[in-house]
Amino acid sequence: MSFKSDNCGPAHPAIIEALTTANQGFAPSYGTDDLTARTEARLRDIFEAPEASVHLVATGTAANSLALSTLTQPWQTIFCTPLAHIHTDECHAPEFYTGGAKLSLVGEGDKMTPEALQTAIEGWTLGDVHCSQRGPVALTQVTEMGRVYSLEELAALTQTAARYDLPVHLDGARFANALVALDCTPAEMTWKAGIDAVSFGGTKNGCLGVEAVIFFNPAKAWEFELRRKRAAHLFSKHRFLAAQMLAYLTDDLWLDMARAANAKAARLAEGLRGVPDCVFLAEPQANMIFATLPRATHQRLMRGGAHYGLNQGPLDTGAPDEPLSMRLVCDWSIPEDAIDHFVTLAKGD
Repeated sequence: MSFKSDNCGPAHPAIIEALTTANQGFAPSYGTDDLTARTEARLRDIFEAPEASVHLVATGTAANSLALSTLTQPWQTIFCTPLAHIHTDECHAPEFYTGGAKLSLVGEGDKMTPEALQTAIEGWTLGDVHCSQRGPVALTQVTEMGRVYSLEELAALTQTAARYDLPVHLDGARFANALVALDCTPAEMTWKAGIDAVSFGGTKNGCLGVEAVIFFNPAKAWEFELRRKRAAHLFSKHRFLAAQMLAYLTDDLWLDMARAANAKAARLAEGLRGVPDCVFLAEPQANMIFATLPRATHQRLMRGGAHYGLNQGPLDTGAPDEPLSMRLVCDWSIPEDAIDHFVTLAKGD
């Protein structure tokens, strides 16, 4: 029963098969191969953006950091939420790759509002040589609390940024999960909503390790290429990144896996609603659940073989009825009987 992270799950067999197929003979290196060209064309087609520039990297940290470095000057500040992955989980990689740009925190949780964003932007005096200058806005979809920005919320935020001539980057590590939750198109959730660049995730949704950075304004393409090479993130055997991404996009595999992960999280959430003293910290909207359970319930679950993120502790000492928060993440591969067993253990049946 593993609900620790969708990073922990297996790659889909179709992805592995695509890698095996790509592992035949010789191909041009550094992204000049046919698989890469086909993958880039496919992504442009999916996003309805024939002029977009598409770039593959192996990790989400590289995707976010290099995308933001292309949108940011070292003397600028990037606006993000306090829970943003770029702030809490990337070991200052965005600051490193941008040459020292600052992160300015907007609001108090996982989602920002236009009002909070405006306040944060205006907190930096335009043209004051003594302080950071205003830089890009960074959003996360699905958010770090498992919530999803609606298309209207995204548009309102990008319109706020546009009033100050600031670009907007979308961290889409769980892009597919958000997309199927909203039942919209990739274009509607990105450039049509005012997004300038997106980190399009594959790793958390059944790939071995591949992400795509997409700029809807191709003017940034060459700078990104240089930054990726300088940062040592241009793979020589680039076809193995492309093979994963192309298989991921073939026959809507990426959407099928996201739908499966979301459905399994919904099944788990429904079961937990019947567990005594379970309190949801955010209404589940995609494939992540944040909730609290009493310490004694956590102890029972872990003795029973459950693996998940416990965000408070200690587990072994303290009042049995003290609520401790947890994060549960479902990927495409989790068996439904594992979900049902987890709920049974939580109920103490």
